[in-house]
Amino acid sequence: ESGVLHREPFAGLHARTCGCGPGRGYGKRRPSRKLVPLSYKQFSPNVAEKTLGASGRYEGKITRNSERFKELTPNYNPDIIFKDEENTGADRMMTQRCKDKLNSLAISVMNLWPGVRLRVTEGWDEDGHHSEESLHYEGRAVDITTSDRDRNKYAMLARLAVEAGFDWVYYESKAHIHCSVKSDHSVAAKSGGCFPGDASVTLESGCLKSIRDLRPGERVLASSGSDGSGELVFSEVLTFLDRDPVTWKLFYTLQTESGAQLSLTTAHLLFVSQGNCSEGAVPARGTLRTVYASDAGPGQCLLVSGGKPGHGHGEGRLSRITQVRVRESRGVFAPLTQHGTLVVDGVVASCYAVVDQHSLAHWAFSPLRLIHSWTGTTGHHSDGIHWYSQLLHWLGRVVLDSGRLHPLGVAQNSR
Repeated sequence: ESGVLHREPFAGLHARTCGCGPGRGYGKRRPSRKLVPLSYKQFSPNVAEKTLGASGRYEGKITRNSERFKELTPNYNPDIIFKDEENTGADRMMTQRCKDKLNSLAISVMNLWPGVRLRVTEGWDEDGHHSEESLHYEGRAVDITTSDRDRNKYAMLARLAVEAGFDWVYYESKAHIHCSVKSDHSVAAKSGGCFPGDASVTLESGCLKSIRDLRPGERVLASSGSDGSGELVFSEVLTFLDRDPVTWKLFYTLQTESGAQLSLTTAHLLFVSQGNCSEGAVPARGTLRTVYASDAGPGQCLLVSGGKPGHGHGEGRLSRITQVRVRESRGVFAPLTQHGTLVVDGVVASCYAVVDQHSLAHWAFSPLRLIHSWTGTTGHHSDGIHWYSQLLHWLGRVVLDSGRLHPLGVAQNSR
């Protein structure tokens, strides 16, 4: 879904808003332009699928028993219908890049044709049904239709797929559109972990402020615990690890039983319960783990703010995820606090992304916090990705096992 989300006031906190920053109208969608449907047998871009200018070379078949199977992730988006002829769930398996583009396309389909959903007829192929070196074998390709199977819509569906960011789109057959993406390893323009500009944080005064209007030096509600649990405190914003007020990005929106809604990009870290969780319970230390936003799902519990911070009784409480949606929003912002955590839209989240462990990321940013304590600054930083984040990512690629980094993590000079 797209558009503005309705947010519930945070439990136990005054839902006062700060009287600063732009009002309604800021961040409206760009003016729509006329979309030209693809012609039958047309492909975009106008180069061969497995060339550098499109989806790139074939890297080898992925099977359930191969080491590369971990590169695939299931897509449980309820706004997409998966034909799943084999009844194995294979069509839901795909690379993270393919998943993100498919979820974005699902939004466009629902916006253009209310009541119609995106339908996947072929996804990852583990049975050898496609031609040799097909990208279906790597989970990088999907064949799609609309849920009503109205072939008059397919030319425009192909155009929507191009607009959604698929690296190659082919109006291959009267019965379906073929789409594919680059390998996650080869993607040059990658995205890290951020919140949308319209997300809100709580200042020490008790008022709410949009992240887009937040400034270093302000103190925001955060968690004192290394795993997200612990007392709620106010923590100083040191800098922004990423700040881009203009870019439109795809965000995962997690809604909980308590009414809290948190939107963040695919590689951002958040804290979830390890096993069964009780709504409203205070988590015991060591019972939470960090996951990427794209791996959080219904049934898991997030930490939501409850009670007033300070005085030993303002701890995060568990609230079960009831729904996961994908939406597009303008602006990406990743504030870094002294504690490495912050409460965004009433949900406790990590400040970090890309690396699969919050404590490791927090340790890695210790030198930057030290620089700030000595100088009162983290060095010159304009909009874009912070120089220290770029340095860490370069070091991470050299030192860490690739499995510790999100496949769509921040790349050096990524913007």
